[in-house]
Amino acid sequence: MKRIFLLNITLLFVICVSYAHSEQNKSQAKSVIQIWMWGGSSQNDTFDPKPSAGYDYCGPLDKTIPTNVPGIEINASLPMLAKIADKYSIIRSMTHGINAHESAAYYMQTGHKPGTGLVYPSLGAIISLFKGYGKGYNGKIPPYIVLTQSQGRFSEEGFLGPAYKAFATGGDPSQKQFAVEGIVAPGISDQQQIKRRELLQKLDLLGKSIPDDPDFLLFNKAEEEAYEMILGETRKVFDLSEEPDEVRDRYGRNWFGQCCLVARRLVEAGVPYITINYPGWDTHKQHFQTMQRKLAEFDQGLSALIEDLSKRGLLDTTIVWCCGEFGRTPKVDWSPPWNGGRGHWGYCFSAIVAGGGFKGGCVVGESDAKGEYVAKRPVYPEDLLRSILRLCGIDPDEPLPNDKGLDIKVMPYPENYSGEGELKEIMKK
Repeated sequence: MKRIFLLNITLLFVICVSYAHSEQNKSQAKSVIQIWMWGGSSQNDTFDPKPSAGYDYCGPLDKTIPTNVPGIEINASLPMLAKIADKYSIIRSMTHGINAHESAAYYMQTGHKPGTGLVYPSLGAIISLFKGYGKGYNGKIPPYIVLTQSQGRFSEEGFLGPAYKAFATGGDPSQKQFAVEGIVAPGISDQQQIKRRELLQKLDLLGKSIPDDPDFLLFNKAEEEAYEMILGETRKVFDLSEEPDEVRDRYGRNWFGQCCLVARRLVEAGVPYITINYPGWDTHKQHFQTMQRKLAEFDQGLSALIEDLSKRGLLDTTIVWCCGEFGRTPKVDWSPPWNGGRGHWGYCFSAIVAGGGFKGGCVVGESDAKGEYVAKRPVYPEDLLRSILRLCGIDPDEPLPNDKGLDIKVMPYPENYSGEGELKEIMKK
């Protein structure tokens, strides 16, 4: 009788552990979309408006709009995002104090301050390592995609090596044909591609003479996979002509809007990490003229992406995070040649996060009356990136596998860290 009781207890324990494990896996984020506002967006003109600071800090963008979450207001230039604030959270106290593009971009994407003697991998490379090929992802599309041009500030793969480098698509998804580099060759039909391959195979006499050679078998496999992307089902992920016109219109018929739509399709294909490298935010000159155009397309594209992911049941397992390497100077420089420009500002800026285990409808931290410095709850790059890793099921304190023989962790806190830690106040688990 005692044996039966112990057996039942053991079985119950195994069932509970298995259930907890399956629930944990089910709730983990499967994909991450990073919207990188290259050059740094102004916190005052987006998610942390300061209308009472006056014209020298707000310029013409001095109006706020209430969101669908009581008590949260954002800049009036973002009306579509205001309607879905319950689906994302705002971090108003990002900080690192670095005002140089390269150093700030490196810190924001790796969670490590520059100057250590090592080039650490970016968040995208780390997630590609832990959630890419052989780790639950078996797709034909590379596990780390950048739309459309490489970020270029540093080698995002770091010491992990070229296997974890992002695949930059090139091309422009708002054009009639999205010419993804290496997959779509403009002006060349499928029939021409097939004929070229047939000719190549006829000329490959060496491969035919030693068909069982391991190197040639590996080469042939790589060729098969390459042509599957060029001629098979995989390339359809990038074919936006398959989307209804009303969907494409909702995202916006511009580069950014259509990149957001491609990102959604890549999530549907199971790609673990997608970056939209969104340039044009480095507005030293005529800032407000640029913002008139950029904020409208940003508002439309990002709101459509978050809403679409939500409607399709993908937001719970997809993290969307959006910011640049820093913010912009709260005080506007009206003097020539800047004529209403904003400079670099790493002391206090904003980011937003949505989905994948992040709560919506919250605000983390607070800036001072002019948006210049953090007033409450400083959030450092490592706090944000560690939180994303945690929600992806990756322990930032576990060993980071590498072929360099380095004894290091995924993303540890530095010895002199003085912040308040990961964003547990907006993490569901």
